[in-house]
Amino acid sequence: MMNHEIDYKLYGDDMQFVEVELDPNETVVAEAGSLMMMDADIKMETVFGDSSSSNGGVIGKLLGAGKRVITGESLFMTTFTNVGTGKKHVSFASPYPGKIIPMNLKELDGKLICQKDSFLAAAKGVSVGVEFQRKLSVGFFGGEGFIMQKLEGDGMAFIHAGGTIHKVDLATGEKLMVDTGCLVAMTSGVHYNIEMVKGVKTALFGGEGLFFASLQGPGTVWVQSLPFSRLASKVFAAAPQRGGSVDEGGIGRVFDLFSDK
Repeated sequence: MMNHEIDYKLYGDDMQFVEVELDPNETVVAEAGSLMMMDADIKMETVFGDSSSSNGGVIGKLLGAGKRVITGESLFMTTFTNVGTGKKHVSFASPYPGKIIPMNLKELDGKLICQKDSFLAAAKGVSVGVEFQRKLSVGFFGGEGFIMQKLEGDGMAFIHAGGTIHKVDLATGEKLMVDTGCLVAMTSGVHYNIEMVKGVKTALFGGEGLFFASLQGPGTVWVQSLPFSRLASKVFAAAPQRGGSVDEGGIGRVFDLFSDK
């Protein structure tokens, strides 16, 4: 791998953004819509699929784009290149409250497996693909975490997660059970599977999901305390429905206004 070597700086606490410093001709690639601001000498270009050097020719680009569709992302990504002289900066913002986690893939044996919507940006040359699981049960019953992205290369990548981020180092054979929505990322050595919650009453009335992610070491796992899906479900559950009582200036009135358009 020959990824571009980029420097960066994180700003903020719960609503973070990352500022990437680019030398002349250096490039960073990001998800569409994540840009916050950039210097005037940064050239922005939309690319089909991911921008890794491994995607050669039309067939390679189509395969890269197809992988992104499977993970629920756009067909396109955006590259940002310093076409000026001297160091320039481009910043990318978090899509919702949480933390941005910088990952040096060179220190993670060149591969990181992460949630499908957690990728934010990376140095040019990092490949963004799909991590397929061998067992069909993982695909059919994995809930939020059954389709995982894989980031490959030897450069910097930035992923985003909600709430507080907790890093867990698993020894060989050590096992950890995680709600599928709370799993953010893991190193390639971690064995990942889906296990059903035991007990009918626990599954139906326990208030949790029917399935857990079973993670077995050796390796490192990153867990988030507030998945976006959980936050969104609480907001919509608390919002008054049409015809119900709506507080003046409340969130229910906002939803009503948009639905009337």
